[in-house]
Amino acid sequence: MDIILLERIEKLGTIGDVVTVKDGYARNFLLPQKKALRANAANKAVFEANRERLEKENAEKRTVAEGLGAKVEGAQVVLIRAASNAGQLYGSVNVRDMVEGLVAQGHDVDKKQVIMGAPIKTIGMHDVTVALHPEVRVTVKANVARSDDEAELQAQGVDVLAQMFADEQREIEEAAADTRIDNSGLEPGEIPEELFEDGASPEADADADADAAPEAEEKDA
Repeated sequence: MDIILLERIEKLGTIGDVVTVKDGYARNFLLPQKKALRANAANKAVFEANRERLEKENAEKRTVAEGLGAKVEGAQVVLIRAASNAGQLYGSVNVRDMVEGLVAQGHDVDKKQVIMGAPIKTIGMHDVTVALHPEVRVTVKANVARSDDEAELQAQGVDVLAQMFADEQREIEEAAADTRIDNSGLEPGEIPEELFEDGASPEADADADADAAPEAEEKDA
């Protein structure tokens, strides 16, 4: 279907452009939302007659949105959630959570303006887009953590998950080092004393074998 855009639509065009889109997209979204008109002769004439007014209104709305954007840009919403040791949330963070967090900070946004793509399912710092106007988009942060202390670390730029995995790996390596037999300083073929029970040394075992030999010979005799 050919349509006339009444505002800028990402990846389609800007106000006044005539573009071709799928019928379902036009009927279910663009036309009902008054973002476009069917591109027929009558509508083209109507648009041209109102072009100046529409462009002026769009410019005014863009200016207002830019002012709001300057305030909300870089805002951070802290969301404390239960999660596994691997950082996977027991649930998710969605658009409603972000809207509630931003509104609580005094920002005037609604769920139609928050763009996430998909719910957040891991702890960490996540970028979320807020579209305040077709030509004005800003980025805010979702700071998803298991505790306030963890959220504070993430706000400071610490990758909590990476740090956690590094700590676990270090503990594993330290444990392995504690159980490893130290073979340093041994002569070739020499057996570490750790392998002998009750602290007995190879020399002690050899002496014991020597003492036992005569007794064995006497018995044989």
